Amino acid sequence: MNLLQPTNNQLITGNCLFCGTGLHHTFVDLGMSPPCESYRSLKQLNEVEPFYPLHVYVCENCFLVQLQEYISPENIFSDYAYFSSYSDSWLQHAKQYVDLIVERFQLNQESQVIEIASNDGYLLQYFVAKSIPALGIEPAANVAEVAIQKGIPTVVKFFGQETAKEQVAKGKQADLLLGNNVLAHTPYLNDFVKGMKIILKPHGVITMEFPHLMRLIEENQFDTIYHEHFSYFSFLTVDKIFAAHGLTIFDVEELTTHGGSLRIYARHNEDSSKPVTQQVSELKNREEAAGFTQLEYYFSFGEQVKETKRNLLDFLIEVKRKGKSIVGYGAPGKGNTLLNYCGIRTDFLDYTVDRNPYKQGQFLPGTHIPIFHPDKIAETKPDYILILPWNLKNEIMTQMAYIRDWGGQFVVPIPEVNVYS
Repeated sequence: MNLLQPTNNQLITGNCLFCGTGLHHTFVDLGMSPPCESYRSLKQLNEVEPFYPLHVYVCENCFLVQLQEYISPENIFSDYAYFSSYSDSWLQHAKQYVDLIVERFQLNQESQVIEIASNDGYLLQYFVAKSIPALGIEPAANVAEVAIQKGIPTVVKFFGQETAKEQVAKGKQADLLLGNNVLAHTPYLNDFVKGMKIILKPHGVITMEFPHLMRLIEENQFDTIYHEHFSYFSFLTVDKIFAAHGLTIFDVEELTTHGGSLRIYARHNEDSSKPVTQQVSELKNREEAAGFTQLEYYFSFGEQVKETKRNLLDFLIEVKRKGKSIVGYGAPGKGNTLLNYCGIRTDFLDYTVDRNPYKQGQFLPGTHIPIFHPDKIAETKPDYILILPWNLKNEIMTQMAYIRDWGGQFVVPIPEVNVYS
């Protein structure tokens, strides 16, 4: 197995991001789509908009499900429209994580916490509040600036071996190294994991959260596929990747966030103070029993996705023929995958709304659906609200409960079309 980091040239010719094996097997093909966070201004609506393939492959050797590097990370993440602090439930998740991890690993004022892809400081702020030294590493300068203004030290760089060595040279090594929804965001997977090994103290702990491929398949979450996500991980494959770089995953938790995620806990192979838990072997056994080590298991997903598209379009066509109005809630990356794949534009969705002021007044990529402040819904009183960030549906339905005053209903498209009164 070739564990050398694939070069850019290898990525373009279709080699596995982890093991370098040639990619021949389609997991799902979602056609052409623009980068999901490339929101358009009014002026840009008349300009050429780039679309790239959303063609996902599965590696026949290591079973890593992956997109090729159609767009470089620099073009996606250097100026970024996603600010974690605009979701109340995500902030709550971050706070609970900090409380749990501080107690479990006895972190204190002598500890060093480092977060990779620290965004706007949404999580590190809770360590700072406990007087635990925290450092963020965040490639998007516009987002990092918000964290810096909150008093959270933040390095504006992409993470990998080079950045890890720079920080170690400055005396920064992690007792706790964490990354939420970042492992999937790098096409330079081996370089990234090698960097984690370098920056971790001998008895330090890594925690990583990422959407679980098992949930993606079972819950039909095809809209979580977009150009920012280069990899889609089963536990078996992520365990293999970490092991190849001298890291042992010693514990795993299954979370409800992002439609079903894993939180893995890793340490240096040499650190025997943290025994491997029963949860690790149980999840491996469950994935093997489901078929994750058989190539055929991955091939039925594409047809399932096509049927979901047909069902959603059937619903929208029927509603519009009855003269009803439909608007969206949210402007998340997953929503843009769904809308572009299904060909849903303003002929179906009058507009969408978002709490993030960075997105308000802009237009969705590809579909050019306008984005307004959530107050717009009270003004226009639509019959249906299509919830695009369906993973936050409970939070959104609580916030927007007043639509029931005029008989408004909520629509959730994934895993299948459901209407909530």
